[in-house]
Amino acid sequence: MNYRHAFHAGNFADVLKHLVLAQCLEHLGKKAKPYRVIDTHAGVGVYDLTGDEARRSPEWKEGIGRLLKTTAPAELDDALNPYLDVIRAMNDGDALTAYPGSPEIAARLARQDDRIHLCELHKDDSVTLDRRYARDARVKVQAMDGYRALPGLVPPREKRGLVIIDPPFEHRDEMAFMAQAAKSALERWPTGTFIFWRPLKDLWAQERFDVGLAEWLIADQGLEGEKLLRADMWVRELSEEGPLAGAGVVVVNPPFQLEERLLKLLPWLTDLLAQDDGAGWRLDGCITDDSLMVDEF
Repeated sequence: MNYRHAFHAGNFADVLKHLVLAQCLEHLGKKAKPYRVIDTHAGVGVYDLTGDEARRSPEWKEGIGRLLKTTAPAELDDALNPYLDVIRAMNDGDALTAYPGSPEIAARLARQDDRIHLCELHKDDSVTLDRRYARDARVKVQAMDGYRALPGLVPPREKRGLVIIDPPFEHRDEMAFMAQAAKSALERWPTGTFIFWRPLKDLWAQERFDVGLAEWLIADQGLEGEKLLRADMWVRELSEEGPLAGAGVVVVNPPFQLEERLLKLLPWLTDLLAQDDGAGWRLDGCITDDSLMVDEF
């Protein structure tokens, strides 16, 4: 595995993914009962934006860097603050030197009785992750392929929580692996919240995953349409060649108000992070073959 997320930490794709994650965790925290977070491809937890990788590929400047320099409309506070408060707490003043991965966002938003299970196959990264959270009794790090580990982790003892599946997409069949893991886990835990991150690169494979998952959940599992949500954003004209231009998430069992908040947030966020006139977004809960890439609704 040669992928290193440090080159991409804090870019536009991270911004959208982590905004959704933070809102889901905030919702889980509104009830007194504990919950569990399962991260199948956890990475190292925190990324140094002053490090060599981030300096060589400072994608964060066009992502979280732009967002933190902007005063957002007050109506977007509910959508932005759970995420931005974590980042501000990690950095001093206006200097942005550290960016949280999904494990750190979970660790900072989780409560004392909540639990976090992190899977990371890469040997060095799993060691880094284990050291980072060694003193946090809420966190368990497992040096294992998250796809293989997931069926044995759900349903969690708490019966509440979420799974985030955010693979590096180094393998040409990554979408197929993710679909298999999704079906296996959802059969075991149909009431859990699942967040699936996908790049908008191989659009045929991405659409096949989205539509296939939706059809299986609705037809075979009896899931109601409002319990499925897709949120995508692209900052340039989409292309299979060159740097990543778009990405997003499919959320199963999204929290109440997530769609409403994203409907307000995505147009503004897309305008803010756009890198050319080809930028756009989409938000839909009824995922079908007829869903279109559009820049507004």
